[in-house]
Amino acid sequence: MALSEGMREPAHQYNYQHPDWHPYFMGRPVHSLQSVTKSITSTLIGIALERGEIPGLEVPFLTLLGDYDLTRIDPRLHTSTLANLLEMRSGIEWHESDRPLNETNTTIQLELSDDWVQFTLDQPMDSDPGTKYAYNSGGSHLMSAIIRKTTGMTVAEYAERHLFGPIGIVDYHWKLTPKGLPDTEGGLYLEGEDLARFGYLVLNDGVWDGTRVIPEGWVAASTARRVENFDRSGRAYGYQWWRVDRGGQDVWAGLGYGGQFLVILPEREVVGVVNSWNLFGNSQGSVLNAFIDALIAASDRA
Repeated sequence: MALSEGMREPAHQYNYQHPDWHPYFMGRPVHSLQSVTKSITSTLIGIALERGEIPGLEVPFLTLLGDYDLTRIDPRLHTSTLANLLEMRSGIEWHESDRPLNETNTTIQLELSDDWVQFTLDQPMDSDPGTKYAYNSGGSHLMSAIIRKTTGMTVAEYAERHLFGPIGIVDYHWKLTPKGLPDTEGGLYLEGEDLARFGYLVLNDGVWDGTRVIPEGWVAASTARRVENFDRSGRAYGYQWWRVDRGGQDVWAGLGYGGQFLVILPEREVVGVVNSWNLFGNSQGSVLNAFIDALIAASDRA
């Protein structure tokens, strides 16, 4: 098969068509998770809250970031809380889901910028905090800066100590932005089995082999239907987790670009993982709904 134009370009970690970087990292078995990274980062925020490194969900998130230029920001952003950020309701204007993947898309602009945190903070506001849902990967990346400022570790180091290590995840890759921060909007790579391992931890309310890893109550809080009616899909959003409920049953999900799915059916005690890379040729429909149906059918037969 002939290489596409994107694959002929020089290798770069945000060239999504280059085989050195996507979907597997440099021939290793770790696979790009894209925005499933957000759900894992949310879990780390919950751990930092429990440990007292982050003072609370209602604290204005700007106070957790450290030294950035705030001279150009809308004054309303000073009132936007960590909870607002987790729910994609920070008030920052962001065009990601409503634009094609070109120079008009704010996330593409983000990935071409030299300082992802400053770029995000420099965007205008289009609503008061907490009033409007807007899918915002830049907001998710702010959590990388928050973890570094509040814990003294990068999010990758923090994950190794408090999440990956305790559940036996040893092989991963985490992209770094030009400023050296791990990319928490979509830069984590894991093997499929290790993503399922994380899902099993979430299914079991954060307890692994008798040891609590995720704080009690955080799974319920982060997977709750906190934001609803933002489109016609019937989906809802929590703290960087999707709710894609089916037939009256709760379905928790981390969803990523190109077909990365972590699906948890808590009432059926089922975890499912899909890693794919649906980017080439004609656009293909998502297999998410069919995958959920298959998990439900399989659990009915079990």
